[in-house]
Amino acid sequence: MIKDNEQDRLRIFRALSVEKRIKIVQLLAERTLCVGALSNLLGISAGAVSQHLRILRDAGIVEPDRRGYFIHYRLAPGAAERCRSAMDGLFRTKKGGRLCVTRKQSAKNRRR
Repeated sequence: MIKDNEQDRLRIFRALSVEKRIKIVQLLAERTLCVGALSNLLGISAGAVSQHLRILRDAGIVEPDRRGYFIHYRLAPGAAERCRSAMDGLFRTKKGGRLCVTRKQSAKNRRR
């Protein structure tokens, strides 16, 4: 069974596993945008943008901001920190140690 924090990490990685979604995040880091503007900037249909935004929203990376008739999207507060934390969690053992071996550790083990 996968724990909640592992599920969150998987959701973030899945959301960022598609190039167009990464581009959406980069664009939203600059300013809020509506689906139509994102569609024009990315050269894809509004429906495709909406699907990408839904996945990013479910991962807690973006959030909607209703402005009259339009819904603009922006990065969710703390999104960058959640993404950093997910990446950091990928390289930690359950006991909190690092999984990666440094070059110094590797060289020391070869001498034995």
